[in-house]
Amino acid sequence: MAQAGDNAKTALVDELNAAVADHFALYLKTKNFHWHVAGPRFHDLHLLFDEQATAVFGLIDVMAERVRKLDADTVTSIGSIAKRTAVKDQDNAALSADEMVEELRHDNAALVTRFKTIKQLAGDAGDNATEGLVDDWTDQAERRVWFLAQTLK
Repeated sequence: MAQAGDNAKTALVDELNAAVADHFALYLKTKNFHWHVAGPRFHDLHLLFDEQATAVFGLIDVMAERVRKLDADTVTSIGSIAKRTAVKDQDNAALSADEMVEELRHDNAALVTRFKTIKQLAGDAGDNATEGLVDDWTDQAERRVWFLAQTLK
């Protein structure tokens, strides 16, 4: 019985660490787009990307501390983030505004999916605290997806 509980906790910690890594990578990508967006919607997108980057960055510590409260280690370096994140690098500073918005919409939608997995894993591990936190994280990611999707219309 302890084995199943240990496996459930390990799976949860692995997924939480992936979410921490995703947030670091998404923060950097969003700031990159904030710095490089151009065109007629520059002002609005520049501000939107900055607002979203700040929100994403604000979740990193909460998630990492949740991992630590589960008595596990979290990401430790750029290399450990790179190994765990599903967010693809984007080094092209000349993307169109719509391409930037679409990439961020896609990345945030993937976070919503990851959070649904974390919610299930938290339930499997009997971790009510993480289950409660992940609802807020999901809502925040869904809000970012909604804003970005509406911008593309």
